[in-house]
Amino acid sequence: MSKDGLPPVISVVGKSGVGKTTVLEKVIREIKRRGHKVGTVKHDTHGFDVDKPGKDSWRHARAGSDAVVISGPRKMALIRQLEGEMSLDDIVKLMGDVDLVITEGYKRGDKPKIEVTRQERGTELLCQAEELVGIMADYPVDMPVPQFSLDDAVGLVDLLEELYLRDVGESWG
Repeated sequence: MSKDGLPPVISVVGKSGVGKTTVLEKVIREIKRRGHKVGTVKHDTHGFDVDKPGKDSWRHARAGSDAVVISGPRKMALIRQLEGEMSLDDIVKLMGDVDLVITEGYKRGDKPKIEVTRQERGTELLCQAEELVGIMADYPVDMPVPQFSLDDAVGLVDLLEELYLRDVGESWG
């Protein structure tokens, strides 16, 4: 936890089609295998819908509800109308008890980043070295930042544990 009581936040960024979601799936599985609690945030700049037309929650929102919660015994979802985009820190505050939050996106945000890149999608990175804690690539990148292959979730999570989960890991035994 940071001084503000929030878990550390890392953003996975990269150009469209480089495999960010695939990398993130591997990293999440490895973090969970090690006993940590992880939350994720997918940033969608184009807008999205989670309600299906005709479903009760959709009908509630369509009738004018400013916030709709769908709740069951194992999961809950909150759909809230917003005047503008929430800050990432405000979103993280809603996530509850997690040890680490990983975002997919927020490439312009102020959180440390892991850039995913593939040579076939171009070798120019979105981030500068000082923004990055790591790079996952299918080619060597000329940058003084820890680098991992696209399949090396174990190596990347080793780094994340060292940088962000050291104290948390001790409590898990």
